[in-house]
Amino acid sequence: MGWASNDNFMNMQDSARSNEQGASPRDVVGVDAFLEENPELQYVDCVFADLCGVVRGKRIARGALAEVFETGLAIPHTIYFLDARGEMVERGGPNPLNIDGEGIAWPVAGTLTRVNWSQRPHGQVLMTLCDAKGHPYFGEPRNVLERVVGRFDSLELLPSVGCAFEFYLFDRERSKNGIPQPPDAAAGQSAAVYSINEIDRFDGVLTGIAEAADIQGLPPLTTASEPGLGRFKITIAPADAVRAGDHAVFLRQIVRAVARKRGLDATFMAKPYLALPGSALEIAVALEHSSGRDVFFDAASGPSEALRAAVAGVQALTSDAIALFAPNANAYRRFAAGGVARNKRWGINNKTTAIAAGGATVEMRRIEHRLAGADANPYLALAAVLAGIHHGMSEGLDPGAPFDGNAATFVDQTMPFAIDPALVALENGSILREYLGPAYVDLYCATKRAELARFRNHIPAHEYDWYL
Repeated sequence: MGWASNDNFMNMQDSARSNEQGASPRDVVGVDAFLEENPELQYVDCVFADLCGVVRGKRIARGALAEVFETGLAIPHTIYFLDARGEMVERGGPNPLNIDGEGIAWPVAGTLTRVNWSQRPHGQVLMTLCDAKGHPYFGEPRNVLERVVGRFDSLELLPSVGCAFEFYLFDRERSKNGIPQPPDAAAGQSAAVYSINEIDRFDGVLTGIAEAADIQGLPPLTTASEPGLGRFKITIAPADAVRAGDHAVFLRQIVRAVARKRGLDATFMAKPYLALPGSALEIAVALEHSSGRDVFFDAASGPSEALRAAVAGVQALTSDAIALFAPNANAYRRFAAGGVARNKRWGINNKTTAIAAGGATVEMRRIEHRLAGADANPYLALAAVLAGIHHGMSEGLDPGAPFDGNAATFVDQTMPFAIDPALVALENGSILREYLGPAYVDLYCATKRAELARFRNHIPAHEYDWYL
């Protein structure tokens, strides 16, 4: 991966700040140009990502697009507190946070694009919500990330973030028990790592993903096959942190949509198969000073003291953040199965550690984080990692000696590797709670507990087999 250079630091900083609410007159003028360049588009989707990272929105006629840029779009606050099935939390009594109100959503600068993966080509624009006072809405995950990124401004630092997703392709038709089945093209094939043959086998889907991502303005993608039938990993080139969150949300949308168009399904479920590897969201963070200096690298020692402090901060907030990295009951199966680091150890270029630091080369000056599942909300996962980095650097924390060996064989019993204690840890973690906002943490946990109650209010088939 290449990272931000001194030449483009200020451009990236301007881009980061351009994500603020409200369309400028120049943006409105750009609407006419966009529609003129795309006369075949009949409608535009005004979209946003909810608490689970699911893309939702409103579909408008092309003729209404300019009005959205000029006056915004009314969106209820509750839309940001839906569970994995799109159901709202049932609330009783007073509502001091007024999440039942409505705000005005505005297009995010630079995100108006056309998409090519639907039955009928159309446009799409990312929206961000303001509350009744015109302030960024506290309950929007993108705004949660924006607040954390803003902490770095006073330090004259800009995080550059790259994301990588693992996912499975599977047949549209599941087994009689509803279990996903590997694609017919992969049936009987052994798992192949970095196999060009596997990429060729699914060239239609993977090329379609790359083409759709390019049309929607995502950075270049890198694709590799992974162990597990129909399993792949796509890495997105780095961008400033908030844009990286946008890119991650859109990539998952693109992968699923292109797979459907090609007659398959795709899943970012953390552990769809018990006997096969789970799927991760890997996060790589580089940090640059406004002067152009890479704060994670020291010419004399390689990894700098700033990098060590940043790693220590990520370690310090790891237990509190597990509920964001593993947001549902299935996600914890990925930890239970082994093969994933279940501790806070860190290493130098050690792929078995949950947190790794790069070495002395330009491409390796970053912190790599591997705890999050592929189904985590990218905005919230990035916010948690960056909060840890900022906290560690602000407090000058020490991560201890780097680990050399297979870190996946050690289990830290103090970490909450089940969803119930993970939610408790998130609620009680004062440091991360302050970074994300106490009100947001409370509502996140309330939404996830409501989802969990609904999830548990079902009798699985094997319970009848065992106990009937």
